Amino acid sequence: MVPTSRIVHSDPDILGGTTVFVGTRVPIKTLLDYLEAGDFLNEFLDHFPSVSREQAMSTTGYAYAALELAKEMLTAYANSA
Repeated sequence: MVPTSRIVHSDPDILGGTTVFVGTRVPIKTLLDYLEAGDFLNEFLDHFPSVSREQAMSTTGYAYAALELAKEMLTAYANSA
């Protein structure tokens, strides 16, 4: 996986600090909205050609890993209560 510092970026001068793909003005949330709506990754990439496939794939991998970690933490917390 590519380091997140080369995938995402937040700058107050770019979309008010919204987290975007490095080198673009495309918010990460836009990709997540596409996927949540059931759209395919290729459709997102067609609509936002400034985002590379590597950036998009790495972002979804990090998002999945974060969700899995949150799930594990919630399960551990529930079991300890």
